Amino acid sequence: MKKNFVSNSPESVRMFKSNFLESLSKVHFYVPLIIFIPVIAVSSYYALFVNNLGVALFFGLVLAGLFVWTLTEYVMHRFVFHYVPKATWALRLHFIFHGVHHDYPSDAKRLVMPPSASIPLATGFYFLFDWLLPATYITGFFPGFILGYLAYDISHYAIHHFNFKGAFWKRIKQHHMLHHYSDPSKGYGVSSPLWDKIFRSDFIKK
Repeated sequence: MKKNFVSNSPESVRMFKSNFLESLSKVHFYVPLIIFIPVIAVSSYYALFVNNLGVALFFGLVLAGLFVWTLTEYVMHRFVFHYVPKATWALRLHFIFHGVHHDYPSDAKRLVMPPSASIPLATGFYFLFDWLLPATYITGFFPGFILGYLAYDISHYAIHHFNFKGAFWKRIKQHHMLHHYSDPSKGYGVSSPLWDKIFRSDFIKK
């Protein structure tokens, strides 16, 4: 992803002339928690007390959802967010969706996905998985998937704004900082470098 510059200011750059559209592009880091924790709670309730999936099956589906999220995160980041089109209008969309984050990686209000994007995407994934999975399994699988998404969003914010002391989080932060400041064609996993290792898009770290 070619960039002319990288700003480390935590302030937001304006992207739209319309105040309404501009407001939809910004979000505080805690907003996804407010929106999606109730979704996790309601779905889990239906899984355990309405659909009677059973505790073992429920937690198995939650773990499956978490695992599928890690792959979804990698695929979307690598093949959707980092796909650079040629058409001018498409380049504009590319900048709105992800290019702005690489030019302004410390922008505090554009480090988690705004509800204007996260809610439609979550809805689409819900119906996709509901179609693919056996009946009622979605109520166990979806909480894990959304939990993975929240872990990704919050850890992404923390990576850019927190100073970690633990070795594990230092490695996670190093992985993402190399993606921003060394080679954006590698290191697509944010919450986990697992799929970078599998698909050979990891950095050689010393």
